[in-house]
Amino acid sequence: MKRPVVGIIGSMHLAENRFPAQRVGERNLRAVHDVVGALPLIFAGSPEMTDVDALLDVVDGVVLTGARANVHPTRFGVDPHKSYEPYDEPRDALALDLIKTCVARGVPLLGICRGFQEMGVAFGSTLHPEIRELPGRINHRMPRLPNGDIHPDQAVIFGDRHNVHLTAGGVFAKIFGSDCIRVNSLHGQGILEPGQRIVVEGLADDGTIEAIRIADAPGFALGVQWHAEYDPQTNPINRALFEAFGAAVKDQSGRA
Repeated sequence: MKRPVVGIIGSMHLAENRFPAQRVGERNLRAVHDVVGALPLIFAGSPEMTDVDALLDVVDGVVLTGARANVHPTRFGVDPHKSYEPYDEPRDALALDLIKTCVARGVPLLGICRGFQEMGVAFGSTLHPEIRELPGRINHRMPRLPNGDIHPDQAVIFGDRHNVHLTAGGVFAKIFGSDCIRVNSLHGQGILEPGQRIVVEGLADDGTIEAIRIADAPGFALGVQWHAEYDPQTNPINRALFEAFGAAVKDQSGRA
């Protein structure tokens, strides 16, 4: 049996502030390699370079990663504002089309952080640029030092920071074997109003949407707001998520 292939979307990046590049965090690659047991294949987050149909002829699943840039507000009917910046509009164009095509074809799809937000927008959700500004919400951004610098310890940055309460008997509760889990938190933007096909299955303590699935999807189509790619080799929650995705990928590969 051939080794399955998982496509991992790239994000626009200016290396050394002058060289255009596509970037994927290595933890995404290692999660796919180590836990899914698949070959990670980086593809450009740009419709000029990546043809969706050609991509899906090659891969057995897709991971939509987190990224620095936010989904452009015009994609969900909101006027541009500095609070939503920065943007990666080529990735928006590719990802939103890719999500709908993956769901329609039953190609396994896992969205993480920005990828989770892209899945929401693809099916009609709106986003808020700073979830922490909403009444009763906590600061979901990464931990910083008192002087404003990013905390130097990655174990602190990616440490578990809040609970996620899962729908009893739902897909996520079955994957994790629990109705409540603890996760990391490194985001400012988040889903505000879920679209019609977005089924919310996980909420943070403050009501922030943390886990979604696509209604009536014929295949695996799940998204999480936290960074599950950080430590699935050792974290039982994140490992269970990637193993569930991996089972769907292997099934897809076996049908190819």
